Amino acid sequence: MKGSSWRAAALLLVLAAPLSAQTHDRDIIRTATDSIVADALKGGMAAGMSVAVVRGRDTIVMKGYGKADLEFDVPTPPRAIYEIGSVTKQFTASAILQLRDAGKLSLDDTITKFLPSLNLQGNVVTIRHLLDHTSGIKSYTELPEFRTLRMQKLARDTLVKLVGNKPFDFKPGDALIYNNSGYFLLGLIIEKASGMAYDAYVKQHLFDRAGMPDSRYCSESAIVKNRAHGYDVVARGLVRAAYLDHTWPFAAGSLCSTVGDLVAWNFALHGGRVLSPAAYRDLTTARTLNDGTPLRYSKGLFVDSALGHAVITHGGGINGFLSTVDYFPQDSTVVVVLANTAGPVSPGTVARAIETVMFGQWTPRSQAFTGNVADYVGEFRGPGRGSELRLTVAADSAGTGLTARTGNAPPAPLELIEKEAFRLRAAGARLTFVRAQQRVVAVRADFGSVVTLLKKQP
Repeated sequence: MKGSSWRAAALLLVLAAPLSAQTHDRDIIRTATDSIVADALKGGMAAGMSVAVVRGRDTIVMKGYGKADLEFDVPTPPRAIYEIGSVTKQFTASAILQLRDAGKLSLDDTITKFLPSLNLQGNVVTIRHLLDHTSGIKSYTELPEFRTLRMQKLARDTLVKLVGNKPFDFKPGDALIYNNSGYFLLGLIIEKASGMAYDAYVKQHLFDRAGMPDSRYCSESAIVKNRAHGYDVVARGLVRAAYLDHTWPFAAGSLCSTVGDLVAWNFALHGGRVLSPAAYRDLTTARTLNDGTPLRYSKGLFVDSALGHAVITHGGGINGFLSTVDYFPQDSTVVVVLANTAGPVSPGTVARAIETVMFGQWTPRSQAFTGNVADYVGEFRGPGRGSELRLTVAADSAGTGLTARTGNAPPAPLELIEKEAFRLRAAGARLTFVRAQQRVVAVRADFGSVVTLLKKQP
């Protein structure tokens, strides 16, 4: 089922209720959530889903939908446990900041202080670079060798040697490319600095402190009560998720949790019960690249906006599972959507539809474009996640505006924000064109998880 149908369902409910009800009426939000999730599941491209919507002390929705196990026809239990993939990263980042406060490390330490065998090929990489994906180290999940490695239980040094022998994608700090290697290495640093295994540290210092009794380090073999089984999507429908040994996702993606525990985590983290005020500021303050380009990714979290509201967010994807966790600080609201299928049904789209019911529709401001279309038209290329990123800019059908597309995606309108800065809403991207001698020669492309310079091709 396409995401547009979920948004349409949410919009109908929004239009049917006054603005005060959109914000305050719990029954409307509950009814809308049931409708949005039912619409997402009815196409048969997802087995099940759990959703939590909590505003302050008011739990509006905390519910499982669909099936936790298709073979035995098991309904999703209220406390279903899911693999949360990259939502793990905010736990890893929080652990690093706790250890910094304890004097066990500095964010400006070069990572070879803790990992002396790692070949940095003459580059200086700090812990900060790992936290915000600006290290330039090759991400192991994009390497062809990982297809075999992920099935095996080997020493973690195997992966350290693998990425150390790969060329850097860019000079540290020159770009941001979402990188699982960085968080894998952070897990090793946590173990060296704390003297504890990563899973033990996270349980004692994060899960227990936040009140998360159902959360744990994932296992591919342990018997876990209420665990949802994961599914992948192939041409013939759903199949059991492909095997993945949890040696490898590690501190980048190997935690398991529930919607209830993740709500507890958000209120503990953002309520000052996990980190010191200084550490929390570091966690939620994004840096800039070497050239001054601002980032939206901070340390294990995106610090952004949605529907006109500030949001601190992250999603996750791992074999058989997808997840989204959104925290709205000004509204003291948490929305969590976890799905036990890695396929076309997007928890992020489900969450945004629910949030639209809560906050109402919002259209970002843009300006009328009056520039010379020909200045911008062309193909731009640069480093991307796992492969070269290609952006094609063209004139719109009227010849007076611009469209853009990445790779083979369909073209979408470019909306002028200011001067040379545009919004590609279809991709959640911000594009700032760069001129030299009055000519457009490049574009600084910010896709959130990729921020890089794309050069105009001759």
